[in-house]
Amino acid sequence: MTKLRLCYQTHEFGDIDLHLCTLRDNQQFDDPKGIAEKLGICSASWPLFGIIWPSSLVLAHYMLDFDTGRKRILEIGCGMALSSLLLNKQSADITATDYHPEAEKFLQRNTLLNEDEPIAFELVNWADEDDSLGLFDLIIGSDILYEDQHIDLLANFIQSHSKPTSEVVIVDPGRGRKNKLSQQLADFGFSVSQFKPEHTDYLDKQFKGHILKFER
Repeated sequence: MTKLRLCYQTHEFGDIDLHLCTLRDNQQFDDPKGIAEKLGICSASWPLFGIIWPSSLVLAHYMLDFDTGRKRILEIGCGMALSSLLLNKQSADITATDYHPEAEKFLQRNTLLNEDEPIAFELVNWADEDDSLGLFDLIIGSDILYEDQHIDLLANFIQSHSKPTSEVVIVDPGRGRKNKLSQQLADFGFSVSQFKPEHTDYLDKQFKGHILKFER
């Protein structure tokens, strides 16, 4: 039996309801075999994957009306994979990735909870060069610029998995690293734009971050 305290919630996106099982709060921790610890995930950061952050809501609402067409889409640092679940509900070609060892378990649980088809998932370290993901038309992510050392890793990871003609959408809450990432991706040939999300009445507080969009 799990030691974790969980909660269930529903988020509305237009006429789409997404049901989620998440951690109750960011005080939860359960790593009895030390799997996360071996990956460098400490007890303080362990639960961060398992709750819904404002940036993930902003990304999902932005993706609701995004023209995904026949694009092959990758969500990086998916956490609770809110956008992946929404895109899957819309029958998009979505693959989710995260570094946290529990992310896939919650993704599978929430996919079943919403009575949808399974979502492809791969446990990924941005520093590795031997994953089997391939190339994508669209890469998305939210609140993934935690540390300065992540910028080079993230930029190179995006470059390694982007088709020559591709798009990247990242929601950043304002951690002070968006311009550095923008410069890195500009060096890879992406045009860069950033803007504030519109109509964020679904959030409890004003969103101080930006949506970053890269195209080439």
